[in-house]
Amino acid sequence: MKTRATTLTALAAVALATGCSAADTGGAGNAPDGEQVSGSRLDEILESGTLRVCTTGDYRPFTYLDPATDDFTGIDVDMARDLADDMGVEVEWVRTSWDDLMGDFLSSCDIAAGGISISTERARQVYFSAALMEDGKTPITLCENVDDYRTIEQINQPGVRSIMPSGGTNEVFAEEHYPEGELIRHDNNTVFEEIIAGNADVMTTDASETLWAANEHEELCAVHPDEPFDYFEKAFMLPLGDEVLKHYVDQWLNIALNDGTWDGIVEPWFGEDVEL
Repeated sequence: MKTRATTLTALAAVALATGCSAADTGGAGNAPDGEQVSGSRLDEILESGTLRVCTTGDYRPFTYLDPATDDFTGIDVDMARDLADDMGVEVEWVRTSWDDLMGDFLSSCDIAAGGISISTERARQVYFSAALMEDGKTPITLCENVDDYRTIEQINQPGVRSIMPSGGTNEVFAEEHYPEGELIRHDNNTVFEEIIAGNADVMTTDASETLWAANEHEELCAVHPDEPFDYFEKAFMLPLGDEVLKHYVDQWLNIALNDGTWDGIVEPWFGEDVEL
C-alpha cells in the first residue's frame, strides 16, 4: 500500500477560466438543517471558527474514542486536527456510527473522517477528498492458522466463523463472499480479542487495519496485506457540490502527505517497518 495525493491546480485554473463558482456548482451542499445554501461551507467554517467532524471512534488506527479519557485519537483524528489548525479553527467532534454515518454527516458535519472508504454508493451523496491511502480487504487470524484462510474459498466454508462489526464495508464484504460460513457481528473495539480468545476464526477487513492489529497483538498475523482481495481508497467525506471546500482540503492534504505530516502521524500506529 502507498499514500496517494493529487493536486487540483488544473481544476482551479479551469474554474477561474470559466468563471465557475461554488454557487454555480452546487455551493456548499447541504446546510446543517439539510437545506441547500449558496457559497462555500469553507466560508461558514472560517466565520464560525469551528470545523465539525463526524467520526465513529471505533476504528483504530484511524479513529478511537478512549472511554477512560473521552478523547479521540487516531490517524484521521490527528489529520483532522491538522486541517483545523491550517484553517485556524477549532474541531467539534460529532460521534456517529457506521450505520448512521451518512445521515449524521449530511445533517450535522462539515467533514467526516476515520478510515472511510470511497465508494460509488457514498459518492451519490457526498464528495470525497483526494485519497489518503490505497487499501483492500484481506484476512487476519491467529498466526498458526494463516494457511487456512488465504482465499475467499477457504473462508467461505461451513463452520468457519468470520467476525466483523455491523454497518460498514466489512459486513457487506462478508455477506457477499461468505454465505456458506458463519458470520458473527461484534463491536469494533474488541473484535480482535475475540479471535485471540477463540470465539471467532478470522476477520476480513482493511489491510491497513490488519497491519495495525498485527502490530498490537503478537498472536495475530495479517494474511496477505500486500495482495488484498479487492481495491479501494480512503478519504474524507465532504459536502456534495462544494468545489471550494474540496479544493482547499485537497491542497492541504497534498502538502501534508509530502511534507512529513502524514508520516509523522502514521508511524506510531504501525511501527517503522510498515510503509503505507
